[in-house]
Amino acid sequence: MEETFQFLKINTQVNYLTTINGDKPSCRPFGDPVLFENKIYILTNKQKKVSKQIAENNHVCIVAYDGEDWIRINCALIDDSTNVAAKQAIIDEFSWAPAAGYTLDNPDFQIFNLVNADATIYDEDGEVLSTHHF
Repeated sequence: MEETFQFLKINTQVNYLTTINGDKPSCRPFGDPVLFENKIYILTNKQKKVSKQIAENNHVCIVAYDGEDWIRINCALIDDSTNVAAKQAIIDEFSWAPAAGYTLDNPDFQIFNLVNADATIYDEDGEVLSTHHF
């Protein structure tokens, strides 16, 4: 998990999260993840389409490229929005979070952690560099 987190957090600026929208894939850029209590978290707003798509089907794919290597993570996202400590860790991580509405009193502040993740890092030729399951 550490190598997966480092790839997403340190190696890349943006990763791409793909959900299912009805019967079609829907992909969008996501920012930095947060590592808290040995779990990788992402955040969003409950009013966004991505939140509704994850509620319908929480199996997602995350892809990121660092200019040389790339990662694909197939996983499920678990809503952990009742975890106040994790939310506070996310707020502490991002100075912009409160101004963007990510505050403990905002019921639309939603966090997910990655579970049942199969992460594979590839080089530019598509050769597997490492695989991780967490």
